[in-house]
Formats: sequence, C-alpha cells, structure tokens
Amino acid sequence: MADRVVDFRSDTLTKPSPGMREAMATAEVGDDVFDEDPTLHELQATVAAMFGHEAALFTPSGTMANQLALQLAVPRGDELLCDAAAHVVSDEIGAAAALGGISTRTWPAVGAAVDVAVVESMIRPEGFVAVPTRAVAVEQTHNRGGGGVIPLSTLQDLRSLTDRHGVRLHCDGARIWHAHVADGVPLAEYGALFDTLSVCLSKGLGAPVGSLVVGSAAAIATARRLRKRMGGGMRQAGILAAAGLYALRNNIDRLAEDHARARLLAEAMAPTGVVDPERIRTNILPLDLTKARLDGTRFAAAAREHGILVSVLGPRLVRLVTHLDLTDEGVARAAKILPGLL
Repeated sequence: MADRVVDFRSDTLTKPSPGMREAMATAEVGDDVFDEDPTLHELQATVAAMFGHEAALFTPSGTMANQLALQLAVPRGDELLCDAAAHVVSDEIGAAAALGGISTRTWPAVGAAVDVAVVESMIRPEGFVAVPTRAVAVEQTHNRGGGGVIPLSTLQDLRSLTDRHGVRLHCDGARIWHAHVADGVPLAEYGALFDTLSVCLSKGLGAPVGSLVVGSAAAIATARRLRKRMGGGMRQAGILAAAGLYALRNNIDRLAEDHARARLLAEAMAPTGVVDPERIRTNILPLDLTKARLDGTRFAAAAREHGILVSVLGPRLVRLVTHLDLTDEGVARAAKILPGLL
C-alpha cells in the first residue's frame, strides 16, 4: 500500500525533484552571516524584483518571515489587526506576542471575504486611551479560508484605508503564487499594495525549505538584524537558495494543475454535501462534515485504510491540499473512493 499512498495533508510534503537536487548540488555558496552567499543574493534580488520591492531576506520558515515583518511594522506593546483565523495569530505559536510584544485584535474569520468597513471601524488612532493600531495583516491565499483569494479591489481598498490612517499593511503571502495564477494578477501589482510581504517557497512550489520577507531596503536591513537575534542567521544557505530559484523558474505556472485537481475532487465530493465546488479557487479543499455520517477523525481513518491521507483541522473539518507530487491516477482514485466513505 505504501507505494500507492495519496497524500493530501499539505503541499509542504513535496520532495525536491531531480532537477532541483542538481541545482542544489551545484550551487555556488558563501557565508550568509557575512552576507557573502552569491546564490542567496540572486534569490533575494529575484524575489524583490518579482514584487517590485527594493529588497528581500531569506528565512528558514514562513513564521519567521511573518514575524520579522510584524516586528518591522508594530512597536512593542502596540497593535496588529488581522482576521481570527489568520496564520500569524492562529498557527505561529503566539510568536507575535511572545517574540514581538505585539498586541493583536481580530475581525471575525471570513477567509478571503474581508469587509474593509469592519477593518476601518477597528482602527485605533494614536493618543486613544487603548493601544494604537500600527498595522493590518491579510493572508493571500487564505489557508483556513479554504484557499480563498482576496479580490484585488478589496486589497486596493485596504491600501487606501491604511494610507489614510497611517497604518502599515502586511501580506502573509505564503501562497500568493496561487492567487497570481488563479486571478492573473501580476505579482508586482500585489507587491505595490503592501509595505511588506512574506512569500513561501515550500508551499506549492516544491522547495524543501524557505520563505522570504520582502520590503524596502531599509526595512530589510533591520530585518537582517532581527533575523540574527531570532537565530535565523545561516551559513552556506545558497544550497537552499538554489532550490528556491529552481522552484520560481519551473513551478509557478504549473500551479494551475493543482487548482484543477482540487476542483475535480470538489466536484466528486459535491453530491455528499460537504463542499461547494464553486468556492474552490486554488489548491486547498476543505470538507465540512457537519452533516456527514463521519466526523473528521473517523473520516481520516477510513481514508487512510484506502491509502489516502488527509488533515483533520477540527471535529467536523477536514482539509485536502493538492500539490506537484500527486499524480492524475492518485487524484482520480481519491475522487472515486472518498465520496463513498460519506
């Protein structure tokens, strides 16, 4: 059964391809703490240019990239606004508070359906008796929002809002590549809307490690110092940077295949009532088992018996994520088996 396992738990489970491994093996390297790794320089310059920003900084994880960006935007004791299911507050082990001393308030979890008027009503100005708002963070695409894509018009309205209030705007863009492919919005157009972005190379793009924080040259110079303080200074990281460069050059356009596979699965599952295929825009497929025969744990166990692995996010919530290590045969088998389990 092991050779027939179809693993939908995450798009971070992918293995480097032979071409990526070759790029890693032949990478020119140097000591990044001394800022002397040429391949890392190339990766950082490439990503900064893709988003129309001055600079970028490689980090070991998306959590570190996000937290560096938040520390750049929010002084200790001041406030960040985001949604209640945002990765920066729900999946980063309290890092904003523990590492950055950042106070957070959240609007109700609505995934990609951000209500700009609600965000504006929450902004607290300087001099208010409570802690002042310094930044707003949004997630593109939205993980716990089923891979939803925030519309460009909404992001533009948020940019206008934060400009009016003198508040910074951060994008947790771990899967912004998927939004770019789904909606056709140029990456530089997204980049122009944000003071900082975090972007991930291991979610969907197939690299084994790494994210980057993107921003102005001055911001990234400060982020480099903060990264060292957080234990993120690396040595010959060009080996990892080479994997990232390979991913950017080869694996962005093919994300459309992952989106199509997720939609195929959603259409197969639709008769069971656990998912609306029209809501599946990218590579994340949430299954709402509220009215199903099985709860999340039992559904996952039943799927595992057929060699299909899924993530359980709650008592009645299961998630499937499509990625480049899946095959058409495996996805088709899952589309045939999973509806029958319900």
